[in-house]
Amino acid sequence: MSDYELRLKRMETAAALSEPDRVPIAPVLQCYPVFHAGCTMKDVLYDFDKGAEAFLSFAREYEPDSMFGQAYLHMGSGPMFELMKPKNMVWAGAPGASITDTSIHQFIEYAVLHEDEMERFGKDYTGWMFDKGFPAISGLLEPLQDMGLHRMGLGMEVSALAGAFSTPRMRETIETLWKIADLKQEIDGKVAGLNARIEEAGFPVLHQGFAMVPFDEYSDFYRGTIDTMVDLFESPEVITEFCKARLECMLALVRLQGQFLKGKWVFMPLHKGMDKFMSGEHYRNFYWRDLQAIIEEIVKQGMTPYVYTEGKYDSRLECLKEVTKGKVVYHFEECDMAQAKKALGDTACISGGFPVYLLDYGTKQQVIDECKRLIDVCAPGGGFIFETAHGFDHSKPENVEAMFDTVKTYGKR
Repeated sequence: MSDYELRLKRMETAAALSEPDRVPIAPVLQCYPVFHAGCTMKDVLYDFDKGAEAFLSFAREYEPDSMFGQAYLHMGSGPMFELMKPKNMVWAGAPGASITDTSIHQFIEYAVLHEDEMERFGKDYTGWMFDKGFPAISGLLEPLQDMGLHRMGLGMEVSALAGAFSTPRMRETIETLWKIADLKQEIDGKVAGLNARIEEAGFPVLHQGFAMVPFDEYSDFYRGTIDTMVDLFESPEVITEFCKARLECMLALVRLQGQFLKGKWVFMPLHKGMDKFMSGEHYRNFYWRDLQAIIEEIVKQGMTPYVYTEGKYDSRLECLKEVTKGKVVYHFEECDMAQAKKALGDTACISGGFPVYLLDYGTKQQVIDECKRLIDVCAPGGGFIFETAHGFDHSKPENVEAMFDTVKTYGKR
């Protein structure tokens, strides 16, 4: 059996709730491979090849059982971002950036959908997106707000539509969109090439699909966290209708991914479902119901849902249990891992929970002790993948090495 096949079997065995030859280790990668290679985030955002070599070097040095995270650093995307002129994001190396060259990109959350637009948003979503939504998140798309597309109907002559798309500003916007499309295609090709090189080196790249809970989309991109929490009480019908429509879109996306990602894992980051963000009743009605439907559709399509919970998730464990057994992987950032094992051990594979601060500030012995404790709690009986609680950046190399060494020795069956 090749190294690739052994690592893949290890990951798949754990995901299926069985006990592999040893606990698989697949920490959530963020900027550490970049910094460990002597690069900055600015370097890799404007030079894909530097980032690719950094991740390949990491794989060869530490030999994880799966590589996850390289696709989410937006390597090589700096020039494309400059053309897009996003208002809700800042990245290392951006003109006038408010973050350092070593920072990961930062999302800027604000309300794009305002209260006085709610009625129109519900009745004319597409029209609102063109003259309100898109211009609010991208400087490039500001000309859309002057086109008046929402006033056009099938009775309008084609020449009128052509005129709306042919103003000097729109011509420039369209030409820039073509450039962005070309750059995106080039970057996607490079990501696919990097994943192929990583797998050729013997390391599975499982996390290739993506899905999102509609409530997170509403809160992240339309209303912002604070206004969304108000809407739960003052405008629940708006959230309900939005989530209903977007759920259908998400399920269609899952089915599309299922056509070419059989056997792969679908990454689902959960942003707003954490403990104390909403009541248990709200969680079930506005969050879990849709999350559960997406999970089951991913399973139906022959893929593995990799559900990445963010924040504390102790009070949600009973909901997470309501899925098809042996088909789901739950990653925990902040959770009582003993309770997670007890609640989900016969239902889903669990992962995460290792505190990154120990890699950054702890001693080597503290790292070793915590690795052993987590393995003792979560590994018995199988269904456990050793992962860091979240991505790591400026960690001590000796601590990262200790983490890998301990899992590979102490985690043997």
